[in-house]
Amino acid sequence: MQPPLKAFLTECQARIETVLESALPPPNASEPTLVAAMRYSLLDGGKRIRPALAYASAQAIDAVSPATDQVASALECIHVYSLIHDDLPAMDDDNLRRGKPTCHIAFSEATATLAGDALQALAFQCLTGATDLDSDTRLQLVQQLCLAAGAQGMVGGQAIDLAAVNCAPDLQQLQRMHRLKTGALIVASVVMGAIATGKASPTQIAALKTYAEAIGLAFQVQDDILDVTADTATLGKQQGADIALNKPTYVALLGLEGARRKARDLHQQAVDALSGFDSKADTLRALSAYIVEREK
Repeated sequence: MQPPLKAFLTECQARIETVLESALPPPNASEPTLVAAMRYSLLDGGKRIRPALAYASAQAIDAVSPATDQVASALECIHVYSLIHDDLPAMDDDNLRRGKPTCHIAFSEATATLAGDALQALAFQCLTGATDLDSDTRLQLVQQLCLAAGAQGMVGGQAIDLAAVNCAPDLQQLQRMHRLKTGALIVASVVMGAIATGKASPTQIAALKTYAEAIGLAFQVQDDILDVTADTATLGKQQGADIALNKPTYVALLGLEGARRKARDLHQQAVDALSGFDSKADTLRALSAYIVEREK
């Protein structure tokens, strides 16, 4: 990872951690077990890629602001809620996430389910509470997140993923699944970061969406590669989980080298989409490279 990008990600992680801490109910709130489960999952670190993309997108258009913080926190709440539910026995049945027991292992299935539900609600509380934005912009942001998180986005992709176990979808079907399951929230991260500045033109939004669609797919391709090549300690989750569940992956369809080539091609598509932006978009360019080069 390039030093400037490493510094940027470290800064984003510290910034979003503070924002998330302030958004969560305090540890001594009512329903302490539920709150403990929310805090356990949301404040456990992680790469914070989606907040970083929102910050980098705002930077490419204008500058990061408190409104960007609200967008970034909403995105991370949705992402973490999806991870909690993904790990449940009825879904992927994972017992390790980010190097520690998954939420339902640390607490219970019922508590984990409710913690995910509460984080989903908290995401929209973050957006509607962005009082430095006008009501039209807040509504636009809520609409973007609803589409990205629901049946036409992430949850729809999860449903396709569950239905694909022990099946043999082709490359086009696999890409559709991941454009929804992983890509939709990544696209929302980039687009919402730009919208929150109040200064992005329709042309810029369209270019950023093209960029984000490419890196959203690249992110999943690299995940599939790491599921084969990395170890459990490095990943922070069970290595080989997709193979064990007989899930379709890019490695299974394209082979390891074919998947790596696919990731590189998607990175180039993302960089090409930013050709109309100046050096303020360099962090977005570096994030695309990081996504296909990361080792966990």
